[in-house]
Amino acid sequence: MPSLCVTHDEADRFTVCVRNHELAVDQPIGDGGDDTGLSPVEMFVASLAACVGHYARRYLHRHQLPEDPLTVSAHWTMADKPPRIGSMRFDLGISDEVPPERRRAVLAVASHCTLHNTFVAPPDIDIGLAELDNPAA
Repeated sequence: MPSLCVTHDEADRFTVCVRNHELAVDQPIGDGGDDTGLSPVEMFVASLAACVGHYARRYLHRHQLPEDPLTVSAHWTMADKPPRIGSMRFDLGISDEVPPERRRAVLAVASHCTLHNTFVAPPDIDIGLAELDNPAA
């Protein structure tokens, strides 16, 4: 099973470690953080946008269509009770050289990326307490 680890640095700052990569996570200054990295919400939305882009690029490559330019713009709103992302919109930008009959197919494939499918069929989520080695205790 794939895994990653998130470690608290200080204040609202955390480091995400996965394979040989580290990602900084923080809150914007206006939300009490130091803005040293993406917020968890921004990282969440960015993950979905990157997944959409990945699936679109793979389709374009597989069908020998222009892969560049390729962009995904993401916009979201927040909701409360409970606090969460209320809505998200992703706009996929592809080359004008992609024929009209292929544009719908690119959109269909991108709309079924792994993370989008996860929203359609949500996973079971279990949050528990881990046993930590704490020699100071």
